Amino acid sequence: MSTIGAAFARCREEKRAAFIPYLTGGDPDLETSANLIEALAEGGADLIEVGVPFSDPIADGPVNQRAAVRALEAGVTLPGILEMIARVRARVETPIVLFSYFNPLLAHGLQTVAEQAAISGVDGILCVDLPPDEADGGFRELCGSAGVDSIYLLSPTSTPERVKIVAEASSGFVYYVSRTGVTGVQKNLTGELQRDVKKIRRRVDLPLAVGFGISSPEQVAAVGKVADGVVVGSALVRLVEENRGRSDLPELLAAEVERLAAPLHRSRRR
Repeated sequence: MSTIGAAFARCREEKRAAFIPYLTGGDPDLETSANLIEALAEGGADLIEVGVPFSDPIADGPVNQRAAVRALEAGVTLPGILEMIARVRARVETPIVLFSYFNPLLAHGLQTVAEQAAISGVDGILCVDLPPDEADGGFRELCGSAGVDSIYLLSPTSTPERVKIVAEASSGFVYYVSRTGVTGVQKNLTGELQRDVKKIRRRVDLPLAVGFGISSPEQVAAVGKVADGVVVGSALVRLVEENRGRSDLPELLAAEVERLAAPLHRSRRR
């Protein structure tokens, strides 16, 4: 069992969903980013997603786009993020998932990425714009050989055939996008979300994590009743954006993670 699988198994034993926060790597700089990843772990993250900044993040809303711009303007690159994760590994045992678009991975070299990710302590890679049927014979196998999980996306528009392909290709967990469109905070989750997640879970043996737009403890609690993992991204990225000049930013972030994850610890799923 991979470290990601073990994290979900531990949460399953505790009868709760995993809490999975996301931050853009290198926002506002690599040194601060390392401290923030440590803060996520201290706040109670079960897994951590670290985004690779990219100049054309088509799946991201304004908050995450601005974070990518800040990181790129600070000179952050994929190798720099991997080096930062390697340093953080001395202090953080929480599984880390690299969240990236395909271009940065391809530019760096797919075999090199898989190998260096494993050496740096990355546990899984989610490439948002690389479908699994286009990764056959390539990146997925390279990751598997390096011991790094490959995570793929499903959405409300995924057909039964697509669900089958993703379920068979993924390892670690499957990421279900809660809505069509881009990332970003939303006030209300769709009424169909719980029904759709239950339907997908019947077809997917791996843990199913749900993300995109989840931003409050109430939403975390609702999604945690039906999913194996709850991903919160834009709300935390916005907190970093609004407080990036403060020396106590790591403490603020840890407290926010603890607040958001609290319902998962209070209410055990039956």
